[in-house]
Amino acid sequence: MEAESISLIDRLNDINDLIGDKVIGSRRIVRFMFISLLTGNHILLEGVPGLAKTMLADEFSKHLGVEFKRIQFTPDMLPSDITGNMVYNLELKKMEFRKGPVFANIILADEINRTPPKVQSALLEAMEERHVSVYGVTYPLPRPFFVIATQNPVEQEGTFPLAEALMDRFLFRYFLTYPSQDDELKILESTSRNNNLEYYKLGADNIEFLKNEVKNVYASHDIMEYIVNIIRQTRENSMVYLGASPRTAVKYLSAVKANALISGRNYVIPEDVIYMAHEIFNHRLILRPESLIDGENNYQDILFRVIDNILSSVEVPR
Repeated sequence: MEAESISLIDRLNDINDLIGDKVIGSRRIVRFMFISLLTGNHILLEGVPGLAKTMLADEFSKHLGVEFKRIQFTPDMLPSDITGNMVYNLELKKMEFRKGPVFANIILADEINRTPPKVQSALLEAMEERHVSVYGVTYPLPRPFFVIATQNPVEQEGTFPLAEALMDRFLFRYFLTYPSQDDELKILESTSRNNNLEYYKLGADNIEFLKNEVKNVYASHDIMEYIVNIIRQTRENSMVYLGASPRTAVKYLSAVKANALISGRNYVIPEDVIYMAHEIFNHRLILRPESLIDGENNYQDILFRVIDNILSSVEVPR
């Protein structure tokens, strides 16, 4: 591995430590955010209000040193509030395109499920194609382009479930839970400290460099076969109604390569594949109704148990 790559990976880990000191209990989440960023994907953070989802996204963006914009989703929004719209320029006496907040490197889509599907769909083209089409004209988005979306649990009032097509645009859905007693005490202690931390300002060029380095990480035939077998098992499991798609397999391979790179390796091991299975599958599998009738009310626990069963049914390469 080149010296430049090693230096940048060390910087990623330093950033993770700095954010972890300010947002207690966030180190694993930040790692998944970096994996999403370096593979050209996006991440969805789900949890009840008050778990520092917005603060985490804000701190993450400050260390990247690129343009950051926040979009607060509300029920009365229009798609043009995100993408932009044509407006009349009085000086030039002609219509011109005024860019919306989606034209930034890092987008915080805050409480994305507080707005109807019509508005949510405005992000579909941007997240997958990296451009926006308005009145038949295509406008490219800046690179890198990374969406950090937050949503409240769908059981809460005033939420609109995300469409499956939009959910699939997110590499991970990360469930945030209440902190442990020790972490909650650390949160209170941190409020009395001076949190004027330095920011590394990673920069767009370094991000693009690391994205290219991810592609060069070696994954053996056995590793790729392992991923394919897991994907196929999601479709064959008796508890799953709809399994993962071939596109998921492609995203999965990119994600495990990024995890290997962040770990300081230029090759993938089976542990990389296992490490992120819950987060990559939890929003892509639709369970059969009978899997939910076992007296257990927590859907997340049931889902994770099904994913664990799928992993245990596939032989791990040596």
